[in-house]
Amino acid sequence: MTAVGRYGPPIALMAVIFALSAQPDLNSGLGIWDTIGRKLIHMATYGLLWWLWWRALGRQGPVFAVAITLAYAVTDEFHQHFVPGRHGSPVDVAIDATGVALAILAARLTGVSDPRRSAARSGRSGSR
Repeated sequence: MTAVGRYGPPIALMAVIFALSAQPDLNSGLGIWDTIGRKLIHMATYGLLWWLWWRALGRQGPVFAVAITLAYAVTDEFHQHFVPGRHGSPVDVAIDATGVALAILAARLTGVSDPRRSAARSGRSGSR
């Protein structure tokens, strides 16, 4: 797998997160459902970001992938302090960390020990 194939997806997701964090207001007007939905999306997004970094770094990288993902969560909240209408929150970092923990749990429960090997197997098993 090329470097772009490995590192492109997590960097692209980080760019999407940055762009969404730069928006002054993402409120849908649905009240509590808006809040719940955004927090669930936070968890899923950061769980996916961890998985993409783990895939990029390989079998030895799950802890480093956690460090990169959570460091990015902190910088994302810091970034939001400078966006009108937004504010950063340590609670959001905790929600992001929960998403990472759930992604790790899912990987363990499904027996995935090397995400690159798992992705290669699923790519080969598809029909052409």
